[in-house]
Amino acid sequence: MLTNRATLIQLLRNSILNAKTLTTTATATSSNRDEYFTAIHHVSNIVRKDFYMERTLNKLRITVTPELVFRVLRSCSNSPDESLRFFNWACSHHSTSYTPTSVEFEQLLNTLARHKNYNTMWKLIHQFKNPSNSTGSSTMSLSTDAVSSIIECYGTHRLVDQAVQVFNKSPSLFNCPQTVAIYNSLLFALCESKLFHGAYALIRRMIRKGVSPDKRTYSTLVNAWCSNGKMREAQQFLKEMSDKGFNPPVRGRDLLVEGLLNAGYFESAKEMMRKMVKEGSVPDVETFNVLVESVCRTGQVEFCVGLFREVCQLGMVPDVNTYKVLIPAVSKAGLMDEAFRLLHNLVEDGHRPFPSLYAPIIKALCKRGQFDDAFCFFGDMKAKGHPPNRPVYTMLITMCGRGGRFVDAANYLMEMTEMGLVPISRCFDMVADGLKNCGKHDLAKRVEQLEVSIRGV
Repeated sequence: MLTNRATLIQLLRNSILNAKTLTTTATATSSNRDEYFTAIHHVSNIVRKDFYMERTLNKLRITVTPELVFRVLRSCSNSPDESLRFFNWACSHHSTSYTPTSVEFEQLLNTLARHKNYNTMWKLIHQFKNPSNSTGSSTMSLSTDAVSSIIECYGTHRLVDQAVQVFNKSPSLFNCPQTVAIYNSLLFALCESKLFHGAYALIRRMIRKGVSPDKRTYSTLVNAWCSNGKMREAQQFLKEMSDKGFNPPVRGRDLLVEGLLNAGYFESAKEMMRKMVKEGSVPDVETFNVLVESVCRTGQVEFCVGLFREVCQLGMVPDVNTYKVLIPAVSKAGLMDEAFRLLHNLVEDGHRPFPSLYAPIIKALCKRGQFDDAFCFFGDMKAKGHPPNRPVYTMLITMCGRGGRFVDAANYLMEMTEMGLVPISRCFDMVADGLKNCGKHDLAKRVEQLEVSIRGV
């Protein structure tokens, strides 16, 4: 019999040696995919934990492919030194069969940058761009995402000069044009170090170069100003951009509301939203959702309900996320009429109720002792084609147990198993013990037998 180690080695041979990229072939079976990812997991563990990584990898006799290298590097993204060793091993020991592509190279650069291994990152870049080196090609370019990631890593670590250097070198060294995404990354770096005048100057440069700002351009600078209490500067910036004809994809006041929320100024954000609504201005639905979610966390649910009614009258069309925020919040606050009204609005808007939307209503009814209403509503949801999932059944059984409704809990336990959903052990124990305590020994025995039949214990 093979040992566990030998079994894994054999698995690696079966899943990697005989197929270069099992996951990318349409005919690959589920079993082959499982074996392939198990093999990737094993190689990743070797890279992260084995002191003699190269020697162990050589014994596996694996065929190195770009996909294999990329998946291992991504799995080991929290181990920069080990990732670099693995990449060098792949390039040097398999130079005849493996040529690195930009995908795995960019993954390694991102890992090194996030862990502040900048010297190593630059050495690797120059090595990779050197045409005399067999591991790279002088024509290799980096994607916009990769360059943006490096700039933002420098920004996060407050290394603005280095971020500017990467920005300036992106066209010549990386073959990457200075797109709006590259500008936004440098804007982020400047704002992280509170260099607001430089950030504003960068946006002016964007416009001179013919690069149009997008939503992230505006929100990055507005959020940074709001976080530092510079509301007036944020408003002046938005007005100036509007005067020049560069209106943001989301209106200025929506951006200000989001900026105030991100900075933690909830009352100021509420006041600005109130002013918008009073003037008859319809807020952006995403901005409204962010505001409502933040305010609901503070317990001001009734304010959110009132604001919801006002903005809907003005013409705002709520989306599913609006209901995902409001229905659980009003249910938890005990506003049951409003919860049912919101669910009805959801259906009228053409959305399909799913368990995480109607489950809070059921739970709230049970907490209020309205079990019959909860059971009726639960049955109504099933009858209308909205089947509950395992968490909903678990919640309902638990609430029945807390309310002493053990017979109902047992019925839902059995109904759950008939639908192919396996209850957790705690539900079986709670229901069986509760039935015994209230003298329902026969039913308790049936519940215990059901658990045995399902779990085989």
